[in-house]
Formats: sequence, structure tokens, C-alpha cells
Amino acid sequence: MPNRRGVIVGVSALLLAASAHGAEGGVLVFGGNRATGLEIVKTLVARGDKVTVFVRPTSDVAELTKLGVTTVTGDALNPADVLKAARSAKFRAVVSSLGGKRGEPRPDFEGTKNIVDAAKAAGIPRMVLVTAIGTGDSVKAVSELTVKVLGPVYAEKVKGEDYLKASGLTYTIVRPGGLKDLPPTGDGMLTEDVTIGGDIHRSDLGRLVAGTIDDALTFNKIYSAVDKNMIAAAPMVPRQELTPRNP
Repeated sequence: MPNRRGVIVGVSALLLAASAHGAEGGVLVFGGNRATGLEIVKTLVARGDKVTVFVRPTSDVAELTKLGVTTVTGDALNPADVLKAARSAKFRAVVSSLGGKRGEPRPDFEGTKNIVDAAKAAGIPRMVLVTAIGTGDSVKAVSELTVKVLGPVYAEKVKGEDYLKASGLTYTIVRPGGLKDLPPTGDGMLTEDVTIGGDIHRSDLGRLVAGTIDDALTFNKIYSAVDKNMIAAAPMVPRQELTPRNP
């Protein structure tokens, strides 16, 4: 794969690194009952990780039940609920793909802040956060229309990213492009080039995010995630820009 600016990491390379993680403790996932979060959980379970998923009382957990993972119920906007989850088992890492639906309070900052604070209090050293291309310095990869429509969402995501970066936790931030609910292509990639936009299948994104958890090469870095065959010339216009969804 070409190296345009910074590291470009493919799905296979990350899965190879992850397959030998051997670290103690499970993984706590927020937003893991659907969409990208569920794809992350599927990858973790397939590689033998002990997974706990934080869910709301109203969440559909049918897929999680099939996977045999542990669930903890609560509200990500309630610090006490999040802390209880963080202390419910021994975890080596926490992953968040929290997002919001139209008309609901967005957890992009407050939820992330609660997770970061709980991880620190519970002694969890590692956090992987999924945001979106258009956040922070990757704003140059999206259109002015996208910024106009999603500006407030991006602003909250920036606050969440900044809080994590300043927390002292070992972090990785993954910013996906446009998301497609399709089978994996195997061509998903992570790049530090903030000008890159494009699409990626959630199934590939889930593998990429899971693969960063124990990969020291990704520690304290921020990546954009796209499919190498779906890279779009900047500025891109995500299909979901008028109807923000969970990552």
C-alpha cells in the first residue's frame, strides 16, 4: 500500500499483530450492540478475547447473546453507571464507538469523558476511540456542506478526542469515512494522512479497530480509516451527513 503521509496499516497486518496479543484482562466495549461496535465485538470474540459490552436498558442484545459476551446495563451519560462497568471485571482496554441518533443527547464528549474518567479510576490503561473523518485536523477531508451540517457534532467529537489525549491513558483514535453495511473487502486501512477521505465497510472497520488494541505501533496516534479502493478526492461528502448515525 502507498505511504502518502504517515503510516498506512492494512487489516491483515493488524489482525496478525492482534493474534499474538497474549495480554491479560478483557476488553470493555461501549456502543457494541450494533453497527461498528458490533463488528468490533465480533472480531474480538473470534480471536478469543473476553468481551464485556456496555448497553442501555432498551438496547437489543440478541446478537450479543448469540456471541456469548457479558453485558453490563447503564447510561453512558451517567458517570456512576460507567464506573460500575469499568470495575465489573479486569480489563486491559476499553473501546468506544458511541454515537447518537437524531433527537437524543449526544455522548460524543460527555460519554467519552465518563469513559475516560472511569478507565482511569479503574486502572484500565488503554482506550481506543472511534470518531469520524471531519473531526479535528481531518476537517480538510470533508466538504464545507458537511461541516455546515455536522459542525456541532464534530465540535463535540473534538472535545472528546482532546479529553482522551490529555488523560494520560494510552490511546488510539480512529476516524472512519463513509460507512457501508456490507461484507468485508479486506482492503480497509488506517492512515495518518488527514487529507484522505472515502468509504469503508463497517466489517472492515471493526477489524481495524480491534486490531489496534494491542498493537504498540498504533499507541497514542490518530488515524483515518477508509478502504484503499474507495478513497475519495477531498473534500468528500459523506452519505450520512444529513442523518448522523452511530459510528
